[in-house]
Parts: sequence; structure tokens; C-alpha cells
Amino acid sequence: MTEVDPAPTAVPVVNAANALTALRLLLVPVFVALVVTSQLEHAGWRIAACLTFAVASATDLVDGWIARRYGLVTSLGKVADPIADKALTGSALVLLSWFDALPWWVTVLILAREWGVTVLRFWVIRYGVIAASRGGKLKTALQILAIAWYLWPVPDAVQPVGPWIMGAAVVVTVVTGLDYVFQAIRLRRTARG
Repeated sequence: MTEVDPAPTAVPVVNAANALTALRLLLVPVFVALVVTSQLEHAGWRIAACLTFAVASATDLVDGWIARRYGLVTSLGKVADPIADKALTGSALVLLSWFDALPWWVTVLILAREWGVTVLRFWVIRYGVIAASRGGKLKTALQILAIAWYLWPVPDAVQPVGPWIMGAAVVVTVVTGLDYVFQAIRLRRTARG
């Protein structure tokens, strides 16, 4: 009598990881409303916006960990997670530039890199996956920290720290973006033989 391996169980689309991703997506309009209400002038609304941004950003860390740890990775999650990330970060950067807290070139550069890497990943998807690197994770952490710094009503004496954090985020964003380009080119060349 031969043993038959059980068929792999399908991962349900409705699971904790995807619920956190959905929560992050739902928090984006709340976050936008809080920033617009604050006009980046009213401390209470800025704090509420910053805390909402922080909670939404934390769901990004937790949903990925839950998905990998408990085998809850789904096709929906693979698509929805980066969309939620870009919606949150993108809306924050655009709003910061809109209210003249951040130069537009910074917002454009970061968003061009983010969408460019997404396009690159789709360009090479049939040859393999470009996984998030440590540099990519550092980039995300620096962007979150910089955005939170700009959102929080910090005292005037320490406001100059924000541009330094954002500057570091921009440098790591550009360097990791170039690294992803080289990875994509290598992956295509290797796959084509």
C-alpha cells in the first residue's frame, strides 16, 4: 500500500495577514483626512495623523510576519500589500509637499523609485522574484521615521533633524532602487541563458 501525500490546503483569502493589509488600506483615507484637517498647523490633529500613520505602518510589519510565520501568504496579499504601502507612503509624501513641509522633488524622486521597482518586479516576474533586501527594509524604516518626524509637531529647536532623516531616506531609496535595477537585469540575463 502506497502512502499518498495529502493535497496542500488552500490558504483562505480571509485571514489575519490580509485583514491587517485591508486595515492599512482603510486607514489611508483616515490619515489623509487628519492631515488635511490639521493643515500641518494644529498640533492635536497632527498628532492624530502621525499616530494613524504609525499604526498603519506597523500593520505592514506585522502582516508580513504573520503571513510567513503561519503560512498565510496569498496571491491577494502579494498584490494588496505593496498597493497599501504605496498608498500610505505616497499620500503622506504628497501631503507633506502639498503643505510645503517637504520639497516636491523629494516626493517625486521617492515615488518614481517606488513605482519603478514595482514595474521592474512585474517585468521579471516570469524569470523569478526580486525579494526585498535589507537595504529595502532600511529604506522603508527611514521613510517611515522621516514622515513621522515631519507629521509630529516637534519643537522648533529640533526641527532641523527632520531633513537629515529624510536625506538619509532619499539616499537609501536611490541606492536600493539602483540595486533592484541591477538585480532585474541579472535575473533576465541569467534566465535567458
